[in-house]
Amino acid sequence: MSIVATATLCHVVSTTATGLNCRYVSTLPFPCPHQVRHSNHPCLAGQVIIMLSASACKLSKIRDQASEYAALIMEELDPEKLGYIELWQLETLLLQKDTYQDYSRALKGVSQAFSTNLQGLRYRSPMQKMRINILYFLQDNWRRLWVLSIWVLIMMALFIWKFIEYRHNKAFNVMGYCLSTAKGAAETLKLNMALILFPVCRNTITWLRTTKLSYTVPFDDNINFHKAVAGAIVLAVFLHAGLHLTCDFVRLERSSQKDFMLYLIDFSLDGRKPTYGDLVRGWEGVTGIIMVVAMAISFTLA
Repeated sequence: MSIVATATLCHVVSTTATGLNCRYVSTLPFPCPHQVRHSNHPCLAGQVIIMLSASACKLSKIRDQASEYAALIMEELDPEKLGYIELWQLETLLLQKDTYQDYSRALKGVSQAFSTNLQGLRYRSPMQKMRINILYFLQDNWRRLWVLSIWVLIMMALFIWKFIEYRHNKAFNVMGYCLSTAKGAAETLKLNMALILFPVCRNTITWLRTTKLSYTVPFDDNINFHKAVAGAIVLAVFLHAGLHLTCDFVRLERSSQKDFMLYLIDFSLDGRKPTYGDLVRGWEGVTGIIMVVAMAISFTLA
């Protein structure tokens, strides 16, 4: 029985990225079209089986590159270019690599995500392994990398812009780098607060997956990006609120009357210097504490 006919495939897909093993058993009547069977393209049935197996196991990388994996299987198991392979060949390759090792040549260019069961087929020097591992990583993650790079660069630009702005503010003479760092963190906080809900707008993300943007933007990783934005918010809140409470307010309270009137007159309360308690109980302090508490509850229950 060949894979181009009705077949029952016991396909075990394991991934080192998740550390999980998943078995997907399917009976799939997928005859391969005549024009596909007698061409250099991989059999459509094999591609569909890989896609369904990867979907059942929640392995998005394998699902997205199913056609490449099917082509690699055909390249390995069909050296005579017959246009089909036997089911036992595929099962042996996936499940019994040692038995299959002498049947054919070593795989060429197989992705690391697929080669968990094939690691013993080839032996490389440490430098070759490192180079190929880097190549695999870039090939599998280039869409994630460029999106994350742009996001990080925007945050850096906002932070540096606000940092420099407050570096030249007269209040810097009293509060120092605590003030400029807190304000820079606050600027990144504004960006991430605007972004935090976008990755979980399900209808919008589902529609964007159908557009050409999906070729360059990994919309399937929307939840991971949502978590990354949440992590950046936590860091920014820690810097912004922490520096205000432990540094800026303390320096303002301890400043001399002369420095206060010269540099910090904007913080005065009816012409007098505020105390630490006045700053915490002020409008900015109360609203800031409420926001931090609300975020802590939502992050904990998310």
